[in-house]
Amino acid sequence: MSSYLVLKTIHMMAAYITVVLFSGRLLLDAIGRPGWRKTPLRWLPHLNDTVLLIAAIALLFVTGWMPFVHHWLTAKVLLLVGYIIAGRYALMPSLGLQARLIATTLALVQIMAIFHLALTKPMLFA
Repeated sequence: MSSYLVLKTIHMMAAYITVVLFSGRLLLDAIGRPGWRKTPLRWLPHLNDTVLLIAAIALLFVTGWMPFVHHWLTAKVLLLVGYIIAGRYALMPSLGLQARLIATTLALVQIMAIFHLALTKPMLFA
């Protein structure tokens, strides 16, 4: 198997795991189980996201794609920053329920947009 396919598989699996871990932590908060913050669920997403980022950077080298040349990739990076910010607020126990729900919605919409861009690689701003 080529290095591209290996890296792409690692990147995709890490992306799916990111969504599962984020959703799982949201669910645990929603059902009143804040104790997850004292378990590996506190640091495991960071480890997974590190793998995701390393695979993404490696894919850039293997494919030659450039974030500011391939606009769909630039959009993914910007959406990723938005997801990180919204996800942080969504999991912040000191915020009110309404603010956390808005942040959760924003984070999930951005994740869906990232997946859409990854699957379709549309010609943006052509």
